Amino acid sequence: MAAIFPSAEWLTAFKDKLNSDERYMQIAKNWEGDMYFIIEPEDKLSAQMVMYLDLWHGQCRAVEIVDDIAKHSPAFTLKAAYGNFSGVLTGKIDPMQAMLTRKLDVKGNMAVMMRNVPTVLDFVRCAREITSEIL
Repeated sequence: MAAIFPSAEWLTAFKDKLNSDERYMQIAKNWEGDMYFIIEPEDKLSAQMVMYLDLWHGQCRAVEIVDDIAKHSPAFTLKAAYGNFSGVLTGKIDPMQAMLTRKLDVKGNMAVMMRNVPTVLDFVRCAREITSEIL
């Protein structure tokens, strides 16, 4: 299923993709950590959007659009302008380069993130595969 980013439909499609993708499940089998995507308004996105993903051992246990950022205390927070998120999802921006150049601001244990580069890259692959278009 493909969907428009960012939207509740996209988030649900992403969860379904992660939970049905054998390659992702194998690569991410040791991943432990939920996360926020904090998408800052830019271009066609007029207000901040916060997406929550509960990732655990190759499964996405839950997703939601969050109105109150204090609702969860995720292990990781990825924050970026809408254009940088969409650039990663369309393949115009390399995800690891985005993190290193702070186009994608990452809060959380960077040692864990860097030890799990294959998981991060496959997570992005799955996101790209379900993104039919950008807002």
